[in-house]
Amino acid sequence: MSNQQASWQHHYHKQGYGVVRAYFSAADIASLKKVILKFHTLWKQENPELYQDDAFNSSLITGSEYLGANDRQILFNMIGSPKIMDIVTSVITGEPAFMNTQLFFDPCNSEQKNFWHRDCQYDFDVEGQKKVIHETQVLHIRIPLFDEPGMELVPGSHKRWDTEEEMDVRLERKKRSSSEALSTGKTIALSAGDVLFFSADMIHRGLYGQGRLAFDILVFDSAGDYIDYVDDDCLPSNAMLQSIADPRLFTTTLALKAKVQHSAAV
Repeated sequence: MSNQQASWQHHYHKQGYGVVRAYFSAADIASLKKVILKFHTLWKQENPELYQDDAFNSSLITGSEYLGANDRQILFNMIGSPKIMDIVTSVITGEPAFMNTQLFFDPCNSEQKNFWHRDCQYDFDVEGQKKVIHETQVLHIRIPLFDEPGMELVPGSHKRWDTEEEMDVRLERKKRSSSEALSTGKTIALSAGDVLFFSADMIHRGLYGQGRLAFDILVFDSAGDYIDYVDDDCLPSNAMLQSIADPRLFTTTLALKAKVQHSAAV
């Protein structure tokens, strides 16, 4: 592990996130932006009501519904690039696996407010959330395509439970709103080419504005039970795997899928 990776690992495990400035070149971002804009345009055309109502993100970017094989290969190559894998392997010390991709954008309604959350709150009750933040790990790797306001995070909350203020705001108790400011929040503005990596289960919220368009790669520790979250259509074919510099995220996920299928057949 390089000194840089060791630094990322230390900061992530202590604070729950890390940011690397100007990590990708202008050419890298231009190539990614071309594919993402194509996806986003087609997704909006197919989901006009959702987009107009309250959407602020989409998912399954590497799937075949909106992108052809060549564009999907560009995304797979980036996900399996040395730059991304250096971050992944410094943060997840077990066996990392690919989960999904998401695209975050500004909502159509300029009055729509962002909100504090832990990703796990959408799958678990409070007691389950307390358990999850100590036992499993899901990593977001965010690549902004334009300069944007970025994210607001609560450092260290990936390893500890909410304070009373955080709990009241996040879960909107005691007449509090999840869009209120938190005294423990830290704002991290992002520029095109930067990378922000953070724990999905820390307290966080995206910041709207500046026409943000951020591509997120979600990775999980294969020791966690997340394989059911993976859509088969979002994985590369065997032929695609051959062109990926470091395909470990995908081969691990494919192996987990095969294991589940085998168990179901027995």
